[in-house]
Amino acid sequence: MNGSGVTILDGVVVIAYLIGTTLLGVYLGRGQQSARDYFVSNDSVPWWAVLFSVVATETSALTFISIPGLAYIGNLGFLQVAMGYLIGRIVISYVLLPKYFDGELVTAYALLERRFGSSTRRFASLVFMVTRIFGDSVRLFATAIPVALLIGPIVPKEYVGPASILILGACTVVYTYHGGMKAVIWTDVIQIGVYLLGGIGALFIIGGDVVGGWSTVIADASARGQLQWIDLYTGFDRPHTLWAGLLGGGFLSMASHGVDQMIVQRLFATGSLTLARRALIGSGLVVLTQFALFLFIGVGLYAFYGGETFPRPDAIFPRFIVEAMPPGMTGLVIAAVLAAAMSTISSSINSLAAASVHDLYLPLARTRPDDASLLRTSKRLTLLWAAILIGGALLYRDEGTPVVTIALSIASFTYGGLLGAFFLGLLVARARQRDAMLGMAVGISVMSVVVFANQLSTWFPSLAPTLAPVRGVAWPWFVLIGTTLTFATGLLSSFFSPAGPASVSTSESVA
Repeated sequence: MNGSGVTILDGVVVIAYLIGTTLLGVYLGRGQQSARDYFVSNDSVPWWAVLFSVVATETSALTFISIPGLAYIGNLGFLQVAMGYLIGRIVISYVLLPKYFDGELVTAYALLERRFGSSTRRFASLVFMVTRIFGDSVRLFATAIPVALLIGPIVPKEYVGPASILILGACTVVYTYHGGMKAVIWTDVIQIGVYLLGGIGALFIIGGDVVGGWSTVIADASARGQLQWIDLYTGFDRPHTLWAGLLGGGFLSMASHGVDQMIVQRLFATGSLTLARRALIGSGLVVLTQFALFLFIGVGLYAFYGGETFPRPDAIFPRFIVEAMPPGMTGLVIAAVLAAAMSTISSSINSLAAASVHDLYLPLARTRPDDASLLRTSKRLTLLWAAILIGGALLYRDEGTPVVTIALSIASFTYGGLLGAFFLGLLVARARQRDAMLGMAVGISVMSVVVFANQLSTWFPSLAPTLAPVRGVAWPWFVLIGTTLTFATGLLSSFFSPAGPASVSTSESVA
């Protein structure tokens, strides 16, 4: 092994990265005049920057930490889910994006108000907020794993995790608060470059340290079946099958990139439908390539460690970073993990503030605030959501499950309800607000039981026989099931709804 642990040089690299990123974000936020500048950068961001920002936000630290572990303990089956992600983006690009760009919108849920009414918009926005906080608190917690390796020698053991979360959160909130969406997107571009460089560097180091290089790694992995990436199994209990990937992953991507404010907000920043479509579909191709990169790192790590058993798959790559990488490179890769985490944290905070302002605050405000006061309110809400997200990460308790699975499961149980409501509005002309609200309530309620069936069976043993049919459902199917339940409930309800206008106009406009 080439590495010698975390050195002073590594610490300097990480500190320089954190300070540099923070200062850049603050600099990019100069000259903001309105909440629109703050939340969508006044439609002035190149499509390719939005593309990389979408990728950086979507993958977060989970890609760096968890995806290699999936290949280490299994195979390349996650690529089937990534293929579904690309299909979902293509569908959204031609179904929902045209609706979003037909008006001056800042949040995805303004479209629901236009179709159904203000109550539907507020409900959907609140669902987004709750889901985002829980999911991204887990993502922020994940960064404590590699950062703890860096600060462990100088911080008491019991404070390592909280300290890493607080340091990372503080740096991110500074540039997010001052820079808004423009700072978020451009720092994302830098951050994805840093962690892709770290991933490629890991490939070279593994190839140099394993006897026989990558040719041996590939040959041995093929013999073990570790390069298998197509699974034609038709059951619902395996997450990484072709059908779970293409169908389940496709619906998950339609939800995450079509009805999740964190991604949709970036697409608004391109300023046009054509550019937003280019950024969204292009991001699917980059994500597919990126997942392949980190899965192959996991394959290489299996050869590097000789198949050693690890207590947690999420700990495999961080250990390699510290043990095997040369001084300076270790710091760069730890900075890459921080980059991935900071991308998601900043995006989450900014999108939560945008949804709060435009979906809750403005519709309920008695008067329309001027640009300056609305900008101040937006920044205050940014700080509030940052405190809540960091607090959630501090309260999270690790139970050994790969964090990528936990985070995707959290998002999945509400995504179906949101996506089903959008499809109901697009495909069922007779549907009204009552139908959409009922559909979302039923879809999210049922999926809460499906997603947390194992925990409920543990807490309430008497329910175990009743929950048995859904306890084995794999997470890629959650959004598809939730969408179907929501849509079917809303459709059925629409046959009993009184006649009324097919849509509700919205007063959405942006200062």
